[in-house]
Amino acid sequence: MTYCQDCGAERESDQCPECGLTSIAAQLLLRRNLVRRTGWLLVGGLLFVFASQAFPALDLDMIWIFVGILFFGALGLVFFVDYRARSGGYVEPLKRVFCGLVPLPWIFAALLFLNGKFDTAPPLQQPARVVSKFSMPGLLLRSRRLVVTSWRDGHGYERVPVDSIDFTRFRPGDYVIVRIQPGILGIPWVFGVYRDDSHPLR
Repeated sequence: MTYCQDCGAERESDQCPECGLTSIAAQLLLRRNLVRRTGWLLVGGLLFVFASQAFPALDLDMIWIFVGILFFGALGLVFFVDYRARSGGYVEPLKRVFCGLVPLPWIFAALLFLNGKFDTAPPLQQPARVVSKFSMPGLLLRSRRLVVTSWRDGHGYERVPVDSIDFTRFRPGDYVIVRIQPGILGIPWVFGVYRDDSHPLR
């Protein structure tokens, strides 16, 4: 028994009794739909990168890792679906899983953007000290972090996202004030990093 690669219905002849497509036509339509949805996945990934940098979450690195696993898992899945389709295998469950993964980067981008854009609560000021800093160059995903002492229970350090100006002007050993917004969706994000004037300059 074979299956139509477009609608997933069982067929005993070359033409599907449900959608009326031949096996070649169904395979071409499947590839065209996969290419279109992969394009939406890539655009959603770009939007997620920009949204995550506009209102950077305090735990941004963990969010990037989680979304990155989903994103590259979806890309790997679409190549596997295409491979299975070329060999005449049953792809309907895999195709449905891929279609379910496509909107996830869009959803996470919208959540991070709305979480910061409409957050009107006063920022919380958290004193900390810069331990180290690191920068990861990249064309789109450029990451700059100040590693500071943590104010949260169970956390030794916090990797605070900063812009290029703050990354340059702070050095290890500096005392800083990290302003944290709670976020309307409960995702804390970094409003800014300022020098703590209560400590003498080194």
